[in-house]
Amino acid sequence: MSDTTTRALSLLNLLQTHRHWPGRELAERLGVTERTVRRDVERLRDLGYRIESTPGIAGGYRLEAGSAVPPLLLTDDEAVAMAIGLRVAASQRLVSGPETTVTALAKLEQVLPTRLRRRVKALAETVQPAGIHAGAAVSSDVLGELALATRDHERVRFHYTAASGAQTRRRVEPYALAPADRHWYLLCWDLDKDDWRTFRVDRLAGVEHTLVLFTPKPLTPEEIEEFIFVARSWGRQAVEADAVMALPLADMRDYFGQWGQAAEAEDESHTRWGVGGGDFREAMYALSWIPTGVEYRTDLADPTRAELRETVERMLRALDAPPPAPRTTGDPIRSDDPLRQ
Repeated sequence: MSDTTTRALSLLNLLQTHRHWPGRELAERLGVTERTVRRDVERLRDLGYRIESTPGIAGGYRLEAGSAVPPLLLTDDEAVAMAIGLRVAASQRLVSGPETTVTALAKLEQVLPTRLRRRVKALAETVQPAGIHAGAAVSSDVLGELALATRDHERVRFHYTAASGAQTRRRVEPYALAPADRHWYLLCWDLDKDDWRTFRVDRLAGVEHTLVLFTPKPLTPEEIEEFIFVARSWGRQAVEADAVMALPLADMRDYFGQWGQAAEAEDESHTRWGVGGGDFREAMYALSWIPTGVEYRTDLADPTRAELRETVERMLRALDAPPPAPRTTGDPIRSDDPLRQ
């Protein structure tokens, strides 16, 4: 394969993974001049790829949506079958790297003609493998937009509806998409909060691309996993309460790490932190993680409060009482004992 062909295929791959590329950045990515990029764009156009170009300082190139299926040697039926298969794979978490499935789906649907997109949507709504309804419905369009922005390190804006029903407008740098416990989660850097945040994708709408690129902040796979683990534990609990501890918010977050994401400053020296669980024991376990020596108050309601009080008082009586007599050992078990055979 010639260098020209290889470069043209690399250019095509970049155009498929980003909504818009400035000409200068394409040239830097490919290690060529902007004039060479223009020639390679013309070669792709000659092959049937509809590439839109815009002049000026902010100008660049984008692969037009809604054009005919490009020369992948796929029939319309094959393209539709691939898109439906990718949708099912993304919903079923059939691959180890979920973002791979979503970005592949986004690439394919980006260049499907409108008539084929309608077929994909109609057929996908009727194809419901076992377990597909286990989690909240997620728009494949939203997943695709987020996957492309995550892959290309592009800032996005979107509307988010919290579990409480509160709606906010967010500006983020998307870092990772991950499925967990029947839901999809977006891990990102929230530009307004100046901190990491994790969002349920099914509660997210109106994704807007800003065309502003960013340099990702360093995160290890273990840190990503912990962020997602924390996020999936934020659902409604049978027992919920707030603990206001005598600890500044910054110190509290240093101590709790990702578990302190939802904490809020009560004042300069106190932090409000939500706790909860399936019953009073899980709430008590959460409260036990407040650092040693830090005083706190909680609004845990009855009857949970009474149950926890009775358990703690019984524990204190047990600790104050004399310890039980040491365990007595019986006669040594003989080697010919039938219980040993």
